[in-house]
Amino acid sequence: MKSAPWPKGKKLVHLDLKGAPPRVEYLHKLIQCFSQLGADGLLLEYEDMFPYEGELKLLQATAQPAYSREEVLSLQSVARSKGMEVIPLVQTFGHMEFVLKHRPVWGLREVAHCVGTLNPHKEEGLRLVMEMLRQVVELHPGLNTLHVGADEVYMLGEGEESKLWLSSPGRTVEQLFLNHVTKVAKAIKEAWPHMTIIMWDDMMRGLSPDTLRACDLVGLVQPMLWDYTPNLDVDRTVSLLEKYHSVGMADLWAASSFKGSTSVHTNVPKTQRHVENHLQWLKVAELVSSGLNLKGIAITGWQRYDHLSVLCELLPVALPSLAACLQTLIHGQLSAEAQHKVTEQLGVSSVEVEAMGSSSEGGTSLFPGRKLAELVVELNLLLNSEDIRFFENNMFVRGWFSPYHRQRRMVTPLITMQIHSQASMFLDVLQQKVEAVREEMNRLYPHSTVQEWIEEHVSPVMAPLQRIVDEITTCVKEMVP
Repeated sequence: MKSAPWPKGKKLVHLDLKGAPPRVEYLHKLIQCFSQLGADGLLLEYEDMFPYEGELKLLQATAQPAYSREEVLSLQSVARSKGMEVIPLVQTFGHMEFVLKHRPVWGLREVAHCVGTLNPHKEEGLRLVMEMLRQVVELHPGLNTLHVGADEVYMLGEGEESKLWLSSPGRTVEQLFLNHVTKVAKAIKEAWPHMTIIMWDDMMRGLSPDTLRACDLVGLVQPMLWDYTPNLDVDRTVSLLEKYHSVGMADLWAASSFKGSTSVHTNVPKTQRHVENHLQWLKVAELVSSGLNLKGIAITGWQRYDHLSVLCELLPVALPSLAACLQTLIHGQLSAEAQHKVTEQLGVSSVEVEAMGSSSEGGTSLFPGRKLAELVVELNLLLNSEDIRFFENNMFVRGWFSPYHRQRRMVTPLITMQIHSQASMFLDVLQQKVEAVREEMNRLYPHSTVQEWIEEHVSPVMAPLQRIVDEITTCVKEMVP
């Protein structure tokens, strides 16, 4: 069913750089592509790829160099040339893993075993956050809007100082959360009075209107309500937005997803799943009251679920999904016209990356990284084929090369050599495809990303096959003269 197109306001593409940070030349091409696909802003989450200096230099990535100051400025220049606003996202409470993993600041964690949550009681923590923000703002000339994160503040209230604070009558974990975020927001307004502050909304969802109305955040921040599911509850989401609006938070944002929200280890996104998420958001936009100002929507593209989790879908593989989601917002549905726009712009035969066809079929295309996308899709199909992924469970391996056989090195050579031949063939096919992926990925990403992606997504499938090949060779030597 068709909805009205997305109302006025920004359509931001979220770049999550805490994993698989693209080489800067490729990032320039991506930003130009986003613009041509219909985006008019970037939500830039640098994490450890920002060139922090001085006492914060330890926050910079070590697996690969952080972007240089010149590179950060060049990203903004490319975006500005396309009329795109750049909004940096700097976590200031939860999901601070990239900061709090470092030994010198272990003492700023809320609890020792939760690497992501900042202790809200230590002045040193607030100073650290403000210095991070100061350096980011300084390297974004003319910046008007900051996103301060503040989602998923796990284990808040569990630290010793928090327990002591909460022991006073009437104090709650919700107040603890609001107090810290308010401190950060007020410090930002003091330093940069013109700055608009966005924050994730999830920690406020359970708060009563009275609690929200009484806190000092009203008028200081603009909540960004996120939901990435294809079956987003429209009525509940409208109700949440209306609650925020009713307490005086008139300016609100939405956040959807074009990748990185299916499962923590997904390699290839399903476009339809993400389009359905946007169709639900369009229904929400139609139903909210006229006085509620939806400032825009951030189309998120998570590269990891958090700083310490595995890599999920790479950007090139998700471009058809992003294009389809943007066209869905522009047209109010993924109509034939919207689909044609996507296939024409990207030079593909389908909005689903697994069915888009090969680049040899068309001429020029606005699809930076297409060859890598094709290779990842092909490799992913191999990695998920039952014959390969569950090779150890096939009848011959379980029947003639069980752990019992391997331990005693008593095997039937005729059958085990057939197993060896099959496993070796699968390994050869995988290795050829992996090398093609490695070569192409190295063009777009740092070597460390290529190595990590292969170790996380390919090695767990190839290692058991290699082990079988090696063990059969050893066992057969014991049985054949």
